[in-house]
Amino acid sequence: MTAEDRPASPPLTERQEARRRRILHASAQLAGRGGFDAVQMREVAEAAGVALGTLYRYFPSKIHLLVATMQDQLQHMHTTLRKRPPGGADPARRVAETLMRAFRALQREPQLADAMVRALTFADRSVSPEVDTVSRLTTAIILDAMGAEHPTPEQLSAVRVIEHTWHSALITWLSGRASIAQVKIDIETVCRLIELTAPTAGPGAGAAPGPRKASGRG
Repeated sequence: MTAEDRPASPPLTERQEARRRRILHASAQLAGRGGFDAVQMREVAEAAGVALGTLYRYFPSKIHLLVATMQDQLQHMHTTLRKRPPGGADPARRVAETLMRAFRALQREPQLADAMVRALTFADRSVSPEVDTVSRLTTAIILDAMGAEHPTPEQLSAVRVIEHTWHSALITWLSGRASIAQVKIDIETVCRLIELTAPTAGPGAGAAPGPRKASGRG
C-alpha cells in the first residue's frame, strides 16, 4: 500500500497519545545515546513499556519512527521559538538567528540529530506523509521568523531553498565536513534571498526589493 492509498487515521485517544509520546521519548533517548543503529524496535518497545506489535501499529518501521521523532523535536523547537522569538531587525536576520538556534539545539545531541537526518535520507514513498510534515514544520518556523502571514510564491520558493540549505548544512556538519562557523555563514548567506523576494509596493515593483520591515500585525 502506498502513502496515497493509506486511509486517514482516526484521532488518537488521550491514552493512545500518551503511549505515542512514550514511544517517541524512548526513540529519542536511544538515538541520543547510540545514534541510528541504537534505535531497534524491540528495544524501543521495551523502553516505552508497550508490546512490539503495538509499536508497529503506531510506526510501521524504524524509519517512520525516527522521522516522527524529528517531527516531534521540531514541534518542540517551534513552541520554544514562539515563546522566545528572534530579535533581528529584519526578516533575513531573524530567520538566520532562528535556524542557528535550531541548529545549536540539534548540536547538543549530535547522535540524535544524525539518526533523524539518516532516517529522512533513507525515507521512501511510504514515509512521504511524515516527511511532508517535517517540511511543513520547518516552513512554519521560517515563516514565523519572517513575519510573513501571506507569503508570495517567490517568498515560498526562497523558503524552500533556505530549507534545503539548512538540511544540507546539517548533513555536512554531522559528517565533519563543515564547521559551525561555516554553517553560520552559509545560513546567513542563503537568508539574503528573503530580501530579494520581499514584495514591494507601487509601480517600481520590478526594482530590486529591500528588506521587509516587521510590523506589529505581521
